[in-house]
Amino acid sequence: MNQRLILSSALASVLALGVIAPAAAQDKAKEKCYGIAKAGQNDCANLSGTHSCAGQSKMDNDAGEWKYVPKGTCKDMKGMTAEEAKMGMKK
Repeated sequence: MNQRLILSSALASVLALGVIAPAAAQDKAKEKCYGIAKAGQNDCANLSGTHSCAGQSKMDNDAGEWKYVPKGTCKDMKGMTAEEAKMGMKK
């Protein structure tokens, strides 16, 4: 009984790592890009804290809303880093 529990735990750990590792690698290849999300197409919470979920942006290209984009492409899309977006919101 103990060997089965150990074996099944080990197998579950290996399977979980196989699912988590690609997701972590995918996140490293992306960056948050502010000011490019269309209304209802943001990826998560905004800078002002008025919502905390994806798909809740109210207007196109809001500086406080972001989307994940391939690393290195944000500037090409005329987007901003988090720091740039924060500075823009203070003005």
